[in-house]
Amino acid sequence: MAWALKLPLTDEVIESGLVQDFDASLSGIGQELGAGAYSMSDVLALPIFKQEESNLPSDSEKILPFQYVLCAATSPAVKLHDETLTYLNQGQSYEIRMLDNRKIGELPEITGKMVKSIIRVVFHDRRLQYTEHQQLEGWRWNRPGDRILDLDIPLSVGIIDPRSNPTQLNTVEFLWDPSKRTSVFIQVHCISTEFTMRKHGGEKGVPFRIQIDTFKENESSEYTEHLHSASCQIKVFKPKGADRKQKTDREKMEKRAPQEKEKYQPSYETTILTECSPWPEVTYVDNSPSPGFNSSHNSFTISEGNGSPSHQPEPVVPIADNLLPTTTPQDAQQWLLRNRFSPFSRLFTNFSGADLLKLTREDVIQICGPADGIRLFNALKGRVVRPRLTIYVCQESQEPQSKHENGEGSAFFVYHAIYLEELTAIELTEKIAQLFNISPRQINQIFKQGPTGIHVMVSDEMIQNFQDEVCFVLDTMKDETSDGYHIILK
Repeated sequence: MAWALKLPLTDEVIESGLVQDFDASLSGIGQELGAGAYSMSDVLALPIFKQEESNLPSDSEKILPFQYVLCAATSPAVKLHDETLTYLNQGQSYEIRMLDNRKIGELPEITGKMVKSIIRVVFHDRRLQYTEHQQLEGWRWNRPGDRILDLDIPLSVGIIDPRSNPTQLNTVEFLWDPSKRTSVFIQVHCISTEFTMRKHGGEKGVPFRIQIDTFKENESSEYTEHLHSASCQIKVFKPKGADRKQKTDREKMEKRAPQEKEKYQPSYETTILTECSPWPEVTYVDNSPSPGFNSSHNSFTISEGNGSPSHQPEPVVPIADNLLPTTTPQDAQQWLLRNRFSPFSRLFTNFSGADLLKLTREDVIQICGPADGIRLFNALKGRVVRPRLTIYVCQESQEPQSKHENGEGSAFFVYHAIYLEELTAIELTEKIAQLFNISPRQINQIFKQGPTGIHVMVSDEMIQNFQDEVCFVLDTMKDETSDGYHIILK
């Protein structure tokens, strides 16, 4: 009984001692924050809590619907916070994995349906982007029959209806089902040094970009509704050149001091394409040759027209997309995107066409920088590049036109302007074929009438020595050995 009476007293003593020890251990907490009680907001403001909070996913963080992975290692010689750079070998097949990154219930309208992806190899430098069409046309003439980008269809998995437009050498497209495994293998056939300004050996090649744009079907069953775009930076070398360059970069990094290595990114086994703006679709004039050729007169028929050089059908160039003073701010934004000024679209959000056209050259350079500023100013003013050579041609068999001055009639012939940039015989053949609305294959050879009536074959060197704005009379001669014709410049 005595033992039972002492037990509660012992527990009470122990409990009292514990409380005293706990109070003593809490003494001094909060004194650094002031004499009064400390607040929880001050504690949460400590750096340790801020770091943990920054690592939490944000509610507004955008989850991309798709992810594209290029199975090629990135360069170790890229500084932190810079975009990755990947080296590729010319003509080698590289896998791009097309991954469905959607959450459950996201974009239900494409569930069980196909989407279309367009893969492009484009220039990374804005200077070359501005002259992309001319650069690609020059490459086409130097490499007839070749493509810049190809699909390796036998190695690809899950792609349907692959297509490559003969007039778009750097573009391929295909359909695929996001719910199924899809891998597409691509081959890049151009190398970076083919587009350098000076070619004396040892120069650095220009970087390219691989860009993928994905679209879904609209109400008319056309794949025009944009879903996602991503791209990465690459350089293309001759076969095995990318492996040597990767090895050289790795050896250079190994020789650097540990402090210097911390400034560079590690080399990753694959390249993740990062989100970007969709590539603007550029529409070109359809100058495809038609079979409208009259062989009964043994001559070509030039289409009816004014005959003035300013009214002649231009060579294959983009349709005029000049900004007008009446353009609304919304249309001005679309104009900026079409002309590759998307980085500055936010700066000009509320600018109408009149507002943009009022900007001076100095204003635009100050806003966009020297390179893009000059490009934007020229685009706003609608400036065109003068062709390297202009020649005027007239068909010998055409009927002379008549004009009346002071009641007297006089005959004159109508000439047509041809603008040349590459100054090659192939280019001249194609331009004459466009003028006559025939296929270039129907023109077997072009001759120039020389002294005593001899026929001299027109070569690249001869065209390069033509005087600007020289006039020729065109005559045609049937080739007895084929269905084609010879053109004679008189």
